Amino acid sequence: MTDDGTAAAAATGTLGYEQARDELIEVVRRLEAGGTTLEESLALWERGEELAKICRHWLEGARARLDAALARPQDEPGGGPASDD
Repeated sequence: MTDDGTAAAAATGTLGYEQARDELIEVVRRLEAGGTTLEESLALWERGEELAKICRHWLEGARARLDAALARPQDEPGGGPASDD
């Protein structure tokens, strides 16, 4: 289900957004395809919940960074181009 990079990242707790999203897509695909035992389905569901939480965490962090950047006055470094008026 995971490649070596994703498995290593998961083991160290540093799973990136894209890795978590891709694995979540695979989990959903497997659940929708069926053919798994109840125990396998439950394990996939639990993993999917973990992956969704990781994705949510990354997206909330990105939103906070965007909000902070948008709230920064335009004349501060990184706040956008300054006006020549």
